[in-house]
Amino acid sequence: MAHDEPLHRSLIRDTTAYFSYLLFVTTLGPFQFGFHLAELNAPQDVLTCKKTHLEQSALSTSLPHCIAMNTTQFSVVTSVFTLGGLIGALSAGPSCNRYGRLLTMRTTTVSFVVGSAIETFASNIAMLCFGRLIAGLGCGAAIVVVPIYIAETAPPKEKGLFGAFTQISICLGILVTQLLGYFLSKGNLWRIILAVAGVVGLMQLAGLTLVSESPKWLAEHKSPQHARHILQKIRGHKADVDAEVKAWNIDATADDISEEEALLSAPPGSHPAPNPKAATQSIGIWEAFVHPAYRPAIIAVVAVMFTQQLTGINSIVMYSVSLLTSILPTTASLLIVAVSALNVVVTAVCAPLSDKIGRKTCILISIAGMGTCSLLLAFGLFFGVKILAAVATLVFVASFAFGLGPVPFILANELVGPEAVGATQSCGLAANWIATFLVSQFFPIVDKALGGHGKVYFIFAGFAVLSGSFIAYWVPETKGKYGMEEVWGKREARERME
Repeated sequence: MAHDEPLHRSLIRDTTAYFSYLLFVTTLGPFQFGFHLAELNAPQDVLTCKKTHLEQSALSTSLPHCIAMNTTQFSVVTSVFTLGGLIGALSAGPSCNRYGRLLTMRTTTVSFVVGSAIETFASNIAMLCFGRLIAGLGCGAAIVVVPIYIAETAPPKEKGLFGAFTQISICLGILVTQLLGYFLSKGNLWRIILAVAGVVGLMQLAGLTLVSESPKWLAEHKSPQHARHILQKIRGHKADVDAEVKAWNIDATADDISEEEALLSAPPGSHPAPNPKAATQSIGIWEAFVHPAYRPAIIAVVAVMFTQQLTGINSIVMYSVSLLTSILPTTASLLIVAVSALNVVVTAVCAPLSDKIGRKTCILISIAGMGTCSLLLAFGLFFGVKILAAVATLVFVASFAFGLGPVPFILANELVGPEAVGATQSCGLAANWIATFLVSQFFPIVDKALGGHGKVYFIFAGFAVLSGSFIAYWVPETKGKYGMEEVWGKREARERME
């Protein structure tokens, strides 16, 4: 039976070279999110002039070697990135619904290039903040639109697996910037770290010229026949796409052969004229929230996105070097590189699990692991037990990668219909950015107010208990279910039809 087909065989059959290209180019957006999120972690002391005794770099430039900041100022520089992300996330949903997934991704890529350039040549706190704000705009939009695009182009049986590539790319971005930070946190070489993001942005901008629009969006807003052609190109010329086309609930057949021939010659990313027979109406954020059929899904996605951040993962990503230096003065930076590498490996290895044991199960196991490790990390830092703190940090990140890292990004597409997925994803990612801001801005302040020594992780453990309980009660399982009617049950389906 096809249901029992081994994963590697279905991947070989369903994954074409063109889809692999689409996946690589589009996930450079989430890569930028991870990169910018962690870019100031390793070089923090050098950047803020706390380690002015370090050797000067070979970079010949009139720019200052460092920008003097205190803890509060550095928190502002770090957290302003999340403000840009919040704005980008809120605007990306309506934008990708109205103008398409592809145009939105191209716009976000411009933000990566411009923001990174401003950061690289910053000579004061204001310029550094402005650059991170612009980069944040692109990152916020990218982690809204890219998961939607992947969900709409991935083979149906492997949506969970390929949906995890958003988080895998974020983890890779974190790993690359931590590696660069390990070797370049000296003199003014930290500017190279910031410049790399701009180079990646230029690569993505070039790569997007060969990327096609989402076939599902085309079917909803433009030409169903063109959408079918694009889907066939993504799946391969011999693939049977009838079932996927039928799931659009739009007539994608046409008798006009000349139109089909014109579409076959259309370049990647081109849009045909709007089709009056195609669906054109999408749901806005406020309209989705007040609608009784969509509100439960928005609450579910927002709750999971808040949990993703308020369980403390970015305290490790953003502040782990300074946090662990007190008990691991010589190995903290190297440990964080290992943690980042582990994050990539575990996320990749566990990616198929959401398709096997379920989205909700992965999330709950992940929360339980993070909550437990928060307690262990708190005790390890408080009592100065180095091995306990190191192991707890590693398992904490591995637990996050198991489910709470990758799964939240694919939920919006499975909890609502296509007309509301942009609004739902924007709400969820806005919540994610607000939570990220709270952690990035107030973690060092709260940690200092509590006297340090890891006591802040007791707060993260408490939140894991509360959020895990709510998710277990409220969020439905979406594995193996098609459409919001099946996910939420017949009552919500009737409400939607009324």
